[in-house]
Amino acid sequence: MSGQIVDASLVPAPRQRNTEGEREAINSGKSARDIWPDEPNKAAQKDTDARWTLKVGGKVRYRADGTPLPMIALPVFGYKSHISIDRRFGFIRGMAVTSASAADGRLLRQVVSTDNTGSEVWADSAYRSRRNEKWLSDRMLTSRIHRRKPKGKPMAKATARANAAKSSVRAHVEHVFAHQKNRFGLFIRTIGLARAEAKLTLCNLAYNFNRLIFHERRESMG
Repeated sequence: MSGQIVDASLVPAPRQRNTEGEREAINSGKSARDIWPDEPNKAAQKDTDARWTLKVGGKVRYRADGTPLPMIALPVFGYKSHISIDRRFGFIRGMAVTSASAADGRLLRQVVSTDNTGSEVWADSAYRSRRNEKWLSDRMLTSRIHRRKPKGKPMAKATARANAAKSSVRAHVEHVFAHQKNRFGLFIRTIGLARAEAKLTLCNLAYNFNRLIFHERRESMG
């Protein structure tokens, strides 16, 4: 399967309008029934598993002196779909679903398969940590995770070239999310993590069926 590529994408859900006290109760882990005990109909419509996060979009742009321009950050409420695909065929092999605020790097071990016939693992710099590097090394997996830019220092040219080479491979996983969002119109309208996970599982299965049809057609034409 020529290794695997890991990434995550935000999936929005209907925004919740809560008071500051209600938000604090939700973040502390209380259930909807505990927060609205006298309003069962309201509690049934409240999603206490989804979270807010900031999505930084666009390509990093730089001033003439080399300093980066501020990035635009958009607030997103919902969940996050974490997947790994095999490099050769593009099938989704592993997945996890979390709230939108979950850190990507913490989900690496849940989505990476140790049964892949290729040892290489590609991912962006959000997955790079000593803990993840050790976990991969202990399982005889080769890290192709992007290196981060040193704080307050320019990135070394060799590191930048290495990251660019990794990006040419890692970009394939972006096509999966683009396909799902454009064809399936991903949006979580259910309530709760369990139902969001069920929906995204079906979405990933549908993508794999489409991918299988693509490969079968290509073989029949070849």
